[in-house]
Amino acid sequence: MLQLAVIYTRYLLGGAFVFASLIKIKGHRFTSSNGALSPIHSAAHFFETLYQSGLYWQFIGVGQFVAGMLLLTQRYALLGALLFLPIIANVFVITISYDFAFTPVITGAMLLATLGLLGWDWNSLRPLVNKPALVLPTSPLYESRIWEVVGLLLFVYTAGYRALTDTYNVLLWFGICAGISGTGLLVAWSRYKSNPYLAKA
Repeated sequence: MLQLAVIYTRYLLGGAFVFASLIKIKGHRFTSSNGALSPIHSAAHFFETLYQSGLYWQFIGVGQFVAGMLLLTQRYALLGALLFLPIIANVFVITISYDFAFTPVITGAMLLATLGLLGWDWNSLRPLVNKPALVLPTSPLYESRIWEVVGLLLFVYTAGYRALTDTYNVLLWFGICAGISGTGLLVAWSRYKSNPYLAKA
């Protein structure tokens, strides 16, 4: 169950970042288009300044896009988590620096989840502190290639949806993503129960 929680945490964080990144890459505002912030809100001035920077605004979006994409791949999720950490840490500090109501709770949870993912991969990070890397066994279910396929489908759908439209329905996007990831779980679990050693294929 812990291994499945790690997989789906990567999906959740990666999908959220890919979803949020495209509007920046396209060079559009996100604070005024959805009415999230009043023009007189102090944070609105901050985000307007970022938007007016042009290239830097798009650079932030590219950083989010790459980090989210790597998390969705599962195969390169450790690199994605390493890129994700400084970005979400900055977002968290921004949300507690301004009056964002409950947003710091969400960004704080995302920050803690990222730290949890890095903790999960600590054995691979040990050489950074001059300790040998360790390889611990994981279940065939965790090693299944199905998770990479599901991640690819989530990425293609999310990136395509946000690239093709500037208006969006969060519930529709999340519902379809939940359907894709839920179907992947059913397929992987059925293969694992029928023959655990074939689940890796």
